[in-house]
Order: sequence, then structure tokens, then C-alpha cells
Amino acid sequence: MSKQQAIPQHVAIIMDGNGRWAKQHGKERYEGHIAGVESVRRAVKAAGINGVKWLTLYAFSTENWGRPTAEVNAIMELFCKSVVDEAPALVKQGVRVIIIGERTHFSDKVLTMIDQIEKCTAGGEQLTLVLAFNYSSRREIMLATEAIARKVENGELSPNDINEETISQHLMTSSMPDPDLIIRTSGECRLSNFLLWQASYAEFYFPEVLWPDFDEEEFEKALEVYAQRERRYGLVIEDSTAK
Repeated sequence: MSKQQAIPQHVAIIMDGNGRWAKQHGKERYEGHIAGVESVRRAVKAAGINGVKWLTLYAFSTENWGRPTAEVNAIMELFCKSVVDEAPALVKQGVRVIIIGERTHFSDKVLTMIDQIEKCTAGGEQLTLVLAFNYSSRREIMLATEAIARKVENGELSPNDINEETISQHLMTSSMPDPDLIIRTSGECRLSNFLLWQASYAEFYFPEVLWPDFDEEEFEKALEVYAQRERRYGLVIEDSTAK
């Protein structure tokens, strides 16, 4: 397998460990999120350099609303500041930004920033950066099911015509390829309601490093591990050297 063939088209990352990083360094939790922004920059850069075309980051889950109000407010402010600060660099790098997740609960300021970053980067062709913001995979599947049920009820769709592709087309990720590689930093080995449907045949990598310490070298290490995997998609791969 050549280096080019071994590169995943779509890498998705659960950015875990900001709070623990902050605690280890004697800082407030919000300072861990600030430090994590630099890792986002490094991941975007590494993805582009290595030929990854889609990079999805689990930025804020629906469950995160249950965190302390001060921390949630800090995350929202950090998102708005990052949009302003990072947009010019993303445009220069040819990065297109897409936000997936429900756009409820957000302030008008956050909604404006979401609209702004998507519009100003719409022409990017080097890399598509997907931010899962107020995202819940279970709810995504539920909403897709509801939409399909309404089409059946209205006579637009026959139950006999419903298949996996039908469901995929009604998900928030309908315009995206499924992830080839899912990384979760901090050593935790779970998906936490992230891309449950889409992750069916993804490879998983769980480095111990906390997200603020995840750099270009760590990203490339993940790609090296991926390149060593044999993706079978439930099939048996015949050994061409066997006699």
C-alpha cells in the first residue's frame, strides 16, 4: 500500500482532556479550552499537509450544556473569538468550515458567527473542517427517523424503499464521507454519542495524550497506526502470497 493510499480521507477527533490538562497545570478549566485551540490549529495544518480531505472535530456535545454555566459561557465566547481570529488563516489555507449540530440554544451572537465562518470559507477546496457543535448522534438519528416517517406518512416514500442510504441521506452528515479514522485523546475509549451511525467501519485510535498536547507529531503518529490497519469491512481478505 502506498503512502497516498494509506492516508484516510476523513479523520474525526474527539478532543478530550482540556479540563484534566488545566488541572495538571494549576489552571482554570476554561484555560484548558483556550490551550486546546492551538491543538485545533495544529490538527488543521497536519491534516492539510498529509492530504486528509475531511477533518471533523467534536467541539461541543448536547450533554455539555450540563457543565457549569461559567464554563459553557467561556466555550461560547472562545468559539466567537476563534471565528474572528482564525477565519483569515483558514481562507488562506483553503479550508472550508461546516458546522453540524442543532442550532438551538445558541445566542444570536454565536449564530451570527456560525453563519459568518461558513460563508467566508465556502470557497475552500484544500480541506473541509467540520465542527460538531451542539451535536448528539442519537438525536441526529432520531431526527432523521422522524423526517423519513413524515415522508412515508405524506406518501413521498414507500417503507419498502427505506434502506441504509435513505437514513444516511437524512443525517446532518449527508454531504460527507463516513470517517475512516476516529481519534479520541486522553486515553478514554468510548464514542460519547459521536458519529454513531457513521463510525460503523471506522478505525479507532486512543492516544493517552491530552488534547492541548496533541500536536503535528501526534497526528502523524495516528496516521501511521491507521496505515498499518487492514480494513476488511466485514469481509475476509485473501492472502495473495498463500499457496
